[in-house]
Amino acid sequence: MLDRLVQAYTPLMFWTGLGILMVRFLPTTFPYWLGRGLYWVGVPIEIFALARQTTFDERAQLALTITIGSLLLGLGLGWLSLQIWQRIQPQVAPSAPALQGSLLLCSMLGNTGFVGLAIVPYFVSATDLSWAVIYSVTQNVFGTYGLGVLVASYYGRQGSGTNRWWLQLKDLCSVPSLWGFALGWLTRSIDFPESVESSLHASIWVVIPGAFILMGIRLSQIQGWQSLKLALLPAILKTIVMPTLLGVGITMMGLRGDPRLALVLMSGMPCAFAGLILAEEYHLNGNLVASSIIVSTALFLVMIPVWLYIY
Repeated sequence: MLDRLVQAYTPLMFWTGLGILMVRFLPTTFPYWLGRGLYWVGVPIEIFALARQTTFDERAQLALTITIGSLLLGLGLGWLSLQIWQRIQPQVAPSAPALQGSLLLCSMLGNTGFVGLAIVPYFVSATDLSWAVIYSVTQNVFGTYGLGVLVASYYGRQGSGTNRWWLQLKDLCSVPSLWGFALGWLTRSIDFPESVESSLHASIWVVIPGAFILMGIRLSQIQGWQSLKLALLPAILKTIVMPTLLGVGITMMGLRGDPRLALVLMSGMPCAFAGLILAEEYHLNGNLVASSIIVSTALFLVMIPVWLYIY
């Protein structure tokens, strides 16, 4: 197990560390354009490639249902913790909606694409890896760029006086990753030239290092411990509470072996890097999202051996 942990941790630590070291030598606009490039090009291509490989047999439908349930569970846990937090600290700051939206995103969305699909293959057999792929695609389509966009758009527009339901719908319909999934799904029966297919698969391994580098850049910009303290709540919900509840639930459903391990690992992924992209796109609290990423990543690295031992 130690060898698999080292193999899984190495890419994450290397590329993230490289981003931390590179930040002082890069133009100040580099992280902005890298984030926009991932949002508009990199991630949609990754989802397009994954959608072309996805088949919805009976177990795929079960994985899809479990993933949607876990997203709603994360949103519910985040909302409940937010109510408790507001009672403990009743003074509402002017930026409270942005803070609230960021907390909900961090509690709900995990880094299933950049981290999950890079790490889970080390612990799950190739025949059962489809559970992780379906979880990742479903979270990106229904969660990150569906429910996540609605949450980010709603809370991001709270203080502007332009918060209308049709604006949330407009934001949702303009998400490039949804179009990437739709095109990938509709072209599954079309055979592309081998060079195109290989380029699509290779693009995934370009997007992942790019995301890790950007995460390292953003983590290096965190200032002060206060934001790290606030990040403990969504990080614990995302990496400990949610996979624990999901693991109990799917065990009671009779799911065992690598499928169960794949779903538990994916549900316990650290807070999504895409949450930082959404925070920047919709003017939420990016500092809380970045802090949640680093705290949840540390917790996730600790929890992997725990899930491997239990499941």
